Amino acid sequence: MKRDTRLVAAAVLLTLTLFGCSTGAQTMPTTDTATPSSATSAALAGEITVYNAQHEELTQAWADAFHAKTGVTVTLRNGSDSELANQLAQEGSGSPADVFLTENSPAMTSVEKAGLFANVDAATLERVPADYRPATGKWTGIAARSTVFAYNPSKISEADLPKSLLDLAEPSWKGRWAASPGGADFQAIVSALLQLKGRAETEKWLAGMKANFTAYQGNSTVMKAVNAGQIPGGVIYHYYWFIDQDGTKENSTNTKLHYFGNQDPGAFVSVSGGGVMSASRNPTAAQAFLSFITGQDGQDVLRTGTSFEYTVASGVAANPALPALDTLEAPTVDLSTLNSTEVVDLMTAAGLL
Repeated sequence: MKRDTRLVAAAVLLTLTLFGCSTGAQTMPTTDTATPSSATSAALAGEITVYNAQHEELTQAWADAFHAKTGVTVTLRNGSDSELANQLAQEGSGSPADVFLTENSPAMTSVEKAGLFANVDAATLERVPADYRPATGKWTGIAARSTVFAYNPSKISEADLPKSLLDLAEPSWKGRWAASPGGADFQAIVSALLQLKGRAETEKWLAGMKANFTAYQGNSTVMKAVNAGQIPGGVIYHYYWFIDQDGTKENSTNTKLHYFGNQDPGAFVSVSGGGVMSASRNPTAAQAFLSFITGQDGQDVLRTGTSFEYTVASGVAANPALPALDTLEAPTVDLSTLNSTEVVDLMTAAGLL
């Protein structure tokens, strides 16, 4: 998707480059049902501005539903995780943003470290299991996506699949896998690897990656290359495959997904975050919007929609097409310490960026 050309990323906190979801500022009316935790619908009024790095279609659905429930007008300013995090850092207390939503958690951590978030309402936090939000209470998980290895069975047998993400740095995998290193999705995976295995092991793995992998721009492009038989496999997030399978299947017909499991770094589940800005001009409505997203109706948008991301709150089950989140055997990571800046430095030093 195209970017919002009005957003000028200031290199203040993040240096990572994203090819994720994106653009345009738009004011939207909205449709659905949820009860905000910080105020009743009758008490809500006015408008809020959401800096949105999540999928535009998903956030639009949330915004439409929230407007229909409360009457609050929601204006979306779309961009990437890094663009909008840098924008918030540059704007500081003068930012027009009331809410910040991301695809991956490192950008949330950067904004939190800059002191720009208010505390999330306790009732909202209670809906989200501790594994999907930081202990600080400054932001919360709103959705999740799993790391997977997409592969072409005509190029690689199930018996020969990597047992661990770490295997991909071995010489036997030279020329046999792909990734999109410039995207925040992959950088979040490396950030988890850094936390789980430490700097020395991560540097070693990145060196092996540099020697072995083929670079593409974007997860969907990686999947297309695997599907076309250009490369045996690639590291992506799960939902790219499920979205294509739900549609024409033209970019995934010849592929399958391999889940690493076993608490491997390759089984990392990345959490999408949401937070209320401390400088919000309408904090009651901003808190109510975040409450709505994590509530039953907001999570139902995930369950029944076509984003194929995982639900993380209010006990709402995931889209039935997905393997259950609790079966993925994901490693436990501290969301508040995932470090995008150090990851970008390490990947740059390895010649990957």
